[in-house]
Amino acid sequence: MEGSALKQRFVLDTSLFITEKIREDDEDVEAAAIALLDDIAEARLEFGISCYMPPSIERELITMLEAREVSDEVYKKLNTWVITKSPAHYEVMIPAGMVYEFIDEMSERVNRGLRVSEKAVRKAEKQRENEEPEEQPDDYLSAVDRVISDLRDEYRNALRQGVLDSREDFDLLILARELDAGVVTEDRGIIKWAEDFGLRYLEGRDFPPLLREYLAVSHGRYPDHSPGE
Repeated sequence: MEGSALKQRFVLDTSLFITEKIREDDEDVEAAAIALLDDIAEARLEFGISCYMPPSIERELITMLEAREVSDEVYKKLNTWVITKSPAHYEVMIPAGMVYEFIDEMSERVNRGLRVSEKAVRKAEKQRENEEPEEQPDDYLSAVDRVISDLRDEYRNALRQGVLDSREDFDLLILARELDAGVVTEDRGIIKWAEDFGLRYLEGRDFPPLLREYLAVSHGRYPDHSPGE
């Protein structure tokens, strides 16, 4: 097979297909997904580059695509060119030190979440005291309601941002470790853990250009780069 030296494996995250970073100016999710899957198909045939996805990620992606009412063509290409494989949960080993660090980090995040909650309670109590006890319309958002809304955002950031917080994320990393594959994602939490796992990773926005660069070389379309350009 031509270009066999470039043969690689990648495990794809949901965020790769959903992010606006892979879209051209006038593209929607469906058009961008079809273009990406066409590139994956061509790279598979030209170089033997294989793309995988654990079943949990596939289910998550399909749910998101269904919500966006994409055509059947997307699902057909996805089933054809992206390999669904369950990770070997009982065979892939994880260093105890990483588990220890994860427990330590989650403990700190819980404490951070408690501090955010305490701050919100004090703020809500103060605002309730200052609020006039007059009748309000049904769609009125009280000061306490606003505090609760802010609390949800801050609490989510304190506990979930940048951390491995779902089975889907874990499956992605375990499968990549099992296959010695690169992780493709826009999720900063997954990227952080990919680094800790010692895995290769690529931001989703950089994946289509990577495939197209390989294909351009194969087709003799590699552009000239003169010095200083």
